[in-house]
Amino acid sequence: GQTLSFTINNGKIHNVSLGQGQEVVAEEALELAATQGHWVILQNIHLVTRWLGTLEKRVEQYSLGSHADYRVFMSAEPAPSPEAHVIPQGLLENAIKITNEPPTGMHANLHKALDLFSQDTLEMCSKETEFKGILFALCYFHAVVAERRKFGPQGWNRPYPFNSGDLTISVNVLYNYLEANPKVPWDDLRYLFGEIMYGGHITDDWDRRLCRTYLNEYIHAEMLEGEVYLAPGFLIPPSLDYKGYHQYVDDNLPPESPYLYGLHPNAEIGFLTVTSDRLFRTVLEMQPKESDAGGGSGVSREEQVKSVLDEIIERLPEPFNMVEIMARAADKTPYVVVAFQECERMNILTHEIRRSLKELELGLKGELTITSDMEELANALFYDNVPESWTRYAYPSLLSLGAWYADLLLRIRELEVWTTDFALPATVWLAGFFNPQSFLTAIMQSMARKNKWPLDKMCLSVEVTKKNREDVTAPPREGSYVHGLFMEGARWDVVSGVIADARLKELTPMMPVIFIRAIPVDRVDTKNVYECPVYKTRMRGPTYVWTFNLKTKEKAAKWILAAVALLLQI
Repeated sequence: GQTLSFTINNGKIHNVSLGQGQEVVAEEALELAATQGHWVILQNIHLVTRWLGTLEKRVEQYSLGSHADYRVFMSAEPAPSPEAHVIPQGLLENAIKITNEPPTGMHANLHKALDLFSQDTLEMCSKETEFKGILFALCYFHAVVAERRKFGPQGWNRPYPFNSGDLTISVNVLYNYLEANPKVPWDDLRYLFGEIMYGGHITDDWDRRLCRTYLNEYIHAEMLEGEVYLAPGFLIPPSLDYKGYHQYVDDNLPPESPYLYGLHPNAEIGFLTVTSDRLFRTVLEMQPKESDAGGGSGVSREEQVKSVLDEIIERLPEPFNMVEIMARAADKTPYVVVAFQECERMNILTHEIRRSLKELELGLKGELTITSDMEELANALFYDNVPESWTRYAYPSLLSLGAWYADLLLRIRELEVWTTDFALPATVWLAGFFNPQSFLTAIMQSMARKNKWPLDKMCLSVEVTKKNREDVTAPPREGSYVHGLFMEGARWDVVSGVIADARLKELTPMMPVIFIRAIPVDRVDTKNVYECPVYKTRMRGPTYVWTFNLKTKEKAAKWILAAVALLLQI
């Protein structure tokens, strides 16, 4: 623009950042630019979905008979999924499209972070050594948090839009604070970077803890002595010039691996497996959907759907008789209430399964008109997916339909055994609940009633035993044994009774039986423990259940960076 003498100062560029109430400004700018030959920059057009139809008409209207120098530039963030595309097709077809993708890999990300600065930046602070050291650590931190997204939920529970603006503002804050204080205010800097600059994007408490831990590991007083490793084999560089830092990265940064982010190599296997699964599922869904899918040789689509449908209906048990179950329970203990709730939820789910399958069966016979809901159900049965109408009433799960249904039958069997006499099983399958929190809360309620303790002054004590499920023959006197949990990001060392590094290619090793009981809050042992989140599935995030304190000989920070968590289902 400057080369062609188009600048904001001479009024030939109109820069509009779209958002609330900016549509009118943008329309006026387009009209003026079309007649006088100016340039218009419309930023973040994805934020004004309702106005995009008007924009498309205006762009089309001014494309004929306008000034020869008139140009329109638009920017938008890419949609996270095909359903979220909001930009009209007409705009996309008539525009020259340029995508700006972030670099991949730590090496490229670190160079890109350093490229935001110059030799002048490095020399602008009076505390040059401290400023340079912290600036480099911030660049590494920025590269880590941006690139960690590729590991999916094991990287961050939710995806966040970290961008180069976060880094440049953090460096400005760093400069201001170092100039204003005689000593380096380490705690203040970490708080500003971790809770405000980068933390401002973060909505999940566990992700906030991860962000804080990175800063505690990378930015502290010892870094000025040059003995701080940002990653295994990668020391913080000494005081260098701008080119020297780029050269230091080229010469010393280890090859790309999950170790650079504090993760175990298994994290990469998990992330690549998910990517491959997604690719093959997409290829499968692109197959032709005609009835005669096998080219005359195989089973037709309808026949395949019918056979899956028949098999599910045949194996589906009768609903729980709630009146009979309630009559069987003499005492309404917290555990009995949990059993009631679980049976009611299971009845709602099995009722929906039975209803929708019977309806589809009539549709396939030609006795009912096939609706869009029935079509979606048939597609799900054909592709071995769990239908959306069922997941609405079910529990979070990433299993395919076959495995999901086998799991459902196991859950029903567990409930049948439990509701026969309401005796607590020797060891409870925690993953078998719709709402595992209700069972864990029931453990606290039982103990609170027994000892007349206030419920809000209690918490759960978690002790990992050395037993397998088969070794447990009777329930404990208080609390409960639970089984069926898996650890991701590390493993449990049964012999020494602590968290240990995972073995290669063992992505989610099984946990031994865990003994859970309720204790007063003031008796909690917080020494040498890692506060481990428990999730229902590998998706983490919204499937959070509880926090278990697990023993560790190493610093808790190691397991936080490795994203160690317990999962109820894999």
